[in-house]
Amino acid sequence: MSVCQPFIARQDTRLFSPPGVFLLLSGVLALPAALAEQEGENLSGLSDNPDKAIFAVRENGTTCLMVEFAAKFLVPYDVLALNGIDLITEQASFTLPRGAEIEGKCGSTDSEIHISWKNNAYILRIYFSKEFREKGIEVWKSNKIQFVYDTSETSHFINAYNPGKHTASTHKLSALVTPAGHSYVCTAQQTVTLISSDHQKGITFSMYDIQIQPFDIASDFIFSAPYKCITDQREHLEEILPLILGLILGLIIIITLTIYHFHLKLTANQPQLPRDRSMYKNM
Repeated sequence: MSVCQPFIARQDTRLFSPPGVFLLLSGVLALPAALAEQEGENLSGLSDNPDKAIFAVRENGTTCLMVEFAAKFLVPYDVLALNGIDLITEQASFTLPRGAEIEGKCGSTDSEIHISWKNNAYILRIYFSKEFREKGIEVWKSNKIQFVYDTSETSHFINAYNPGKHTASTHKLSALVTPAGHSYVCTAQQTVTLISSDHQKGITFSMYDIQIQPFDIASDFIFSAPYKCITDQREHLEEILPLILGLILGLIIIITLTIYHFHLKLTANQPQLPRDRSMYKNM
C-alpha cells in the first residue's frame, strides 16, 4: 500500500534570503533612475541669428543642460589625383545646422549633449564635468569633444577617396572653465582641434556667440548669471581703455587749470615791488 503524503503549501523563501533581499533593494533603488526621463529639445527657432542654434536637454520636464552657439567645421579629406595614383587633401567647410536632432544626459558631476544631423552622418558630442580647484572653488568645464563624420555624405565631401565614417576627438581637454552655478558666455571665436581616426588628420571645430550651461540651471530654459570668457573681458577692457585714458587726461587738465587759476589769484593779491632800483630811495 502506498501512503499518501499530505500536501503542505510551502512559501518560496529564496526571495527573502540575503541575495534575494539585495536584488529586491537594488531594484527599488534603481527605480528613480529609470524613471528619470531625459529628452532633447531644439529651440533654434527662438534665435534671430540664422547661424546660431539653441539646444536643451530636459530631465523630467525641467531643463538640466542648455547650449546656444554658432559653430563651423573644417574637415580635411583625401581625393584621388588626376593621375589616378596620388592622393590630394581637400578641405570640407560647413556649419552646424539649426535643424539638428538632440540627445543628452544630465548628472550631478558629468553631463553630455549629442547633436546629430543628416541621418547620423554627422554627430557632435560635447562632454562636461565638475571639479574642485584651489581654495575649494567648484568649477565646470568641457573635458571632451568628439565629432563623427561620414565622408560618403556627398553634400560636403566630393569624390572622397575610400569614403566611410571617421571619429575625431580631443585629447586631455579643459575648455570653457566656469564657476559652478554660472553660464559660460563668449562672443569671440573659440577654436578646438580634434584628431581624426582618418590618418590623424586635424579637424578644426570653432564656436562663437556662445552661452552654455551644463549644470545647476535654476529656472526652466533660462541661463544663470553669465561668466564672460577671458577674450571677451580683454576686448571689453581694450574698448573702454581709451575712454579711461581720456577721462584721466581731462582730469589732469582740469587740475592744472585750477592750480594755475589759484596761483594767479594769489599773485594778484601780493604788493607789487618796483622794478626800477632808483625808486627804492623814495620809499
